[in-house]
Amino acid sequence: MNISDIIKPENLVYEKSKLQLNTIMHYCPGCSNGVVHKLISEVLEELGLQERTIGVSPVGCGVFAYNYIDIDWQEAAHGRAPAVATGIVRTNPDKIVFTYQGDGDLASIGAAEILHACNRGENIVVVFINNGIYGMTGGQMAPTTLEGQVTSTTPFGRNIDLNGYPMKITELIAQLPGTSYVTRQSVQTAAAVRKCKNALRKAFQNVDQKKGTSFVEVVSTCNSGWKMSPVQANKWMEENMFPFYPLGDMKDSEKNAPVSKN
Repeated sequence: MNISDIIKPENLVYEKSKLQLNTIMHYCPGCSNGVVHKLISEVLEELGLQERTIGVSPVGCGVFAYNYIDIDWQEAAHGRAPAVATGIVRTNPDKIVFTYQGDGDLASIGAAEILHACNRGENIVVVFINNGIYGMTGGQMAPTTLEGQVTSTTPFGRNIDLNGYPMKITELIAQLPGTSYVTRQSVQTAAAVRKCKNALRKAFQNVDQKKGTSFVEVVSTCNSGWKMSPVQANKWMEENMFPFYPLGDMKDSEKNAPVSKN
């Protein structure tokens, strides 16, 4: 019997999104980025937004995102994705624009850009990958690196007196009036993947409805940078990252909107 007689589309539990390109990913085995790419592809396809969407990827692990998701892309300098996205959406207000940024990019060199874009309420989606480390350039300490966490530049662990505190930038973003939806998710289990997909769907729907900035943080693993196996990295994330970066919605203007009396 031919294998094609057994594996038929109608018998598949999961069918890959048509927006996912058949390119071998450069991400390390166990990396969360590939899962988030898959979810973005599925959401854009299901919402019928492929032809209207423009992604912006700056320097970082996600710099080659254009190889994996079949939409229009624009590259940006390190940390400048929100500024580039602002220019795109203001000159093309009918487009669905999103940035795809890591913690070293967004919370460090790009801190000014993201804070001011969110404060202005630019009508964009921000997808923020927080793995607590500079994953692309050698595992250096990032603004989100936890206290005591070992990196290539903090071999004895992050020292608060020397290096300052880990930055909860998503909590800061949630306070800004221009944001309509701010959430923190993860993708280490099937249940978490479903919740993250729902969050991404809401974010893109909000932008389609011109509600302002939607910000989706995904607490992620970097098993290569953390020097762990994928299984160990997931466990370490759950035990150490989640207590400091708790999951869930922080702001949802739809839920907090005043009830009409009419």
